[in-house]
Amino acid sequence: MFATNLPTREREEGAVLAPRFDAQGLITAVATDAGTGEVLMVAHMNAEALQKTIETGQAHYWSRSRNELWLKGGTSGHVQHVVELRVDCDQDAVWMKVNVGGQGQCHVGYPGCFYRAVPVGTGPLAEGKAPPLRNVAEKCYDPKAVYGK
Repeated sequence: MFATNLPTREREEGAVLAPRFDAQGLITAVATDAGTGEVLMVAHMNAEALQKTIETGQAHYWSRSRNELWLKGGTSGHVQHVVELRVDCDQDAVWMKVNVGGQGQCHVGYPGCFYRAVPVGTGPLAEGKAPPLRNVAEKCYDPKAVYGK
């Protein structure tokens, strides 16, 4: 389905989708809320996930931990409806602007996966001490009720 072995100039500035999958057959996929621009999650897609996303308009990913294709929201109902799908300059990453169904996008109950902030610009880190994290979002659903775990 996808073009392969395009010259660099064609891959970078041409009008043909030719994703560059890594050695594991994956590309990075970033999903943002189409309305707010908030980053919801970063995951990976293989060729099948990308193809299904394009064909259905719903985000599909490759789960590295489960080693299987995954329709986002297939279990939780928190489906991502793709409004726009973009590819980066060398076609090794995609960015999807999505409208979301359901309450949250993170499997631990938050609106998105980037719910913690790391302090920056505070000077040298103490030897052997990790920087503290602070929550910047509240949980919006109970993952136990959704996933039964």
